[in-house]
Amino acid sequence: MPRRTGIFGGTFDPPHIAHLILAEEAIAALRLDRLLWLLTPVPPHKPEQQITPVEYRLAMLQTAIDDHPRFELSRVDIDRPPPHYAADSMELIKERYPDDLLVYVMGGDSLRDLPSWYAPGRFVSACDTIAVVRRPGVEVDTDTVTAQLPGIEPRLRFVDAPLLEVSASKIRARVKDGRPFRYYLLPAVYELIQQRGLYLPN
Repeated sequence: MPRRTGIFGGTFDPPHIAHLILAEEAIAALRLDRLLWLLTPVPPHKPEQQITPVEYRLAMLQTAIDDHPRFELSRVDIDRPPPHYAADSMELIKERYPDDLLVYVMGGDSLRDLPSWYAPGRFVSACDTIAVVRRPGVEVDTDTVTAQLPGIEPRLRFVDAPLLEVSASKIRARVKDGRPFRYYLLPAVYELIQQRGLYLPN
């Protein structure tokens, strides 16, 4: 049986408890042997958003996933220059692990927007399975997506997971506004944010 490798991409600014819960749910539901956390240094779909320097996000992410035996950090995007498109990332991962069955884990909002991604056909072809985790308040017209992306339908798998209303943007806003945010994060990630003064008003 080929090794089942999941890929979970994001800016992780910061990585929070919902990321970790959904990642572990994906491992269980999809019978993954491991899950690669694919940190995107320069997200091409967030050109207007101020992104925390990659070295800080990398430190937070490494701290968050270090103690899980099936979580691994992928440096595919970290070690190459931008732009960091998912299609390129997946093709590089496929080259690196040619014998693995690759399962890309995304939220419903990403599936909804997938036809507008860079080279979405190449991305779909590089994935053996596209696992979609349902997110609160996100409606996806799968008929439209499958019509726009031939070949995606047999690769789609939907995963039921806790609908957690926790997001990185809400955490950043809480820090900026001086509101409590401690329990949205692992203690070590919270301490890193405090020590480095991340997300405070300029």
